[in-house]
Amino acid sequence: MKRIFLFLVLLGAVVAAGGLVWAKRFPEIAAISRPNPASFDKALVKQGEKLAGLGNCHVCHSVSGGKPFAGGLALPTPFGTIYTTNITPDVETGIGGWSEEAFIRAMREGVDREGDYLYPAFPYDYYTHVATGDLKAIYAYLMTREPVKQEAKENKLGFPFNIRLLMAGWNLLFHQSGEWKPDPSKDNEWNRGAYIVEGLGHCGACHSPRNIFGAAAKSGPDAYSGGVAEGWMAPALNGKAWSPIPWTGKSLVNYLIDGWDQHHGLTGGPMTAVATDLYDQSEDDVFAIAAYVMSLKGPAKTPEEQEKIVAAEYAKAARLEWGHAQQPAVPSDPLLQKGAKVFESQCVTCHKADGKSAPLALTSVMNAPDAYALIDVTYNGIKPPRGSLDRSMPARASQISDEDMVALAAFVRARFTSRPAWTGVDALAKSIRSGAH
Repeated sequence: MKRIFLFLVLLGAVVAAGGLVWAKRFPEIAAISRPNPASFDKALVKQGEKLAGLGNCHVCHSVSGGKPFAGGLALPTPFGTIYTTNITPDVETGIGGWSEEAFIRAMREGVDREGDYLYPAFPYDYYTHVATGDLKAIYAYLMTREPVKQEAKENKLGFPFNIRLLMAGWNLLFHQSGEWKPDPSKDNEWNRGAYIVEGLGHCGACHSPRNIFGAAAKSGPDAYSGGVAEGWMAPALNGKAWSPIPWTGKSLVNYLIDGWDQHHGLTGGPMTAVATDLYDQSEDDVFAIAAYVMSLKGPAKTPEEQEKIVAAEYAKAARLEWGHAQQPAVPSDPLLQKGAKVFESQCVTCHKADGKSAPLALTSVMNAPDAYALIDVTYNGIKPPRGSLDRSMPARASQISDEDMVALAAFVRARFTSRPAWTGVDALAKSIRSGAH
């Protein structure tokens, strides 16, 4: 018995030692002198600029009022707060000392130049699928940016999540490294869309749920079934979308390029920056993205079916608009009565039956599973993307109290949808107003 015990102890030690050696298999890559920006081909740099836009690199690696790509943005996660890093070509605080090899390894394996693991708040589990040539172009673009000396902020992660070596286990379980391979059974447009969505676009990072380890669903019925991004509910991109009017390829292209579609409304939250970046992209790429996303939704409606749904939903939604001749009476419930008064005093100037905007009943905000988006756009307004600069929403935080917000949310949810009432609105309102959420 004693021999068996000693054998098991020895075996455990060998396995642990082997695991440690495996986890630390990525060596440090020697630093280089910052490459001369003039050494990069201008066409490659231009290509890298477009690709960095597809990857929304500046969105995470910049803060409001700060220098582009200098990092410092706080990314809240269930495990603590992670701050984005400086990816300008500053040698001391950025990636100016990184070779092309080191950059590609970080994008593919989630390991930095020194051999330390990165956290998947940086979506290397998507970027790993990007073609080597495209990664080289992004490297060329970043290395020709203005170097900014700005130290990275220290992450606020509790034990044991602050132990980077544990990411080796996460990668073993959830990270499949390697370039994306086209599906020969699909056409070129679908394959191009899949390459962008599953790679640089990292759409599933927001639009898929994550498990208790923070890994996004990559396959099966949960993939693209909706997720959370910076507090916002990112809607499902598969057949579980909550939009009353089904998406079409045309409406999705409108939304991606302009950030607005007549049947679905205006973008808000993190999606606004995505639409702004896509405004500058090739239309062929946006159509390809739409083609791939539409394939996730299952069989499309025929034009005749779509037309009937649109007509029926608009007729129903129009009657719910404030000021419509057939609008329903406000219920006698005191909370809904109060909410109606708030809506009338603060909202009807823009949101009324005048045919100038998408009926509220059709918007994703009203049909979302929680009230976060409604509260955020009400308190903070909407700054439109580049494609819809003539559309916006003013902030109302100073005019509407948290108590009023609770009543307003109850009223609009009951008035414009048949979905269950939102819960936790009071706590959400206080959190969003304070900036804590």
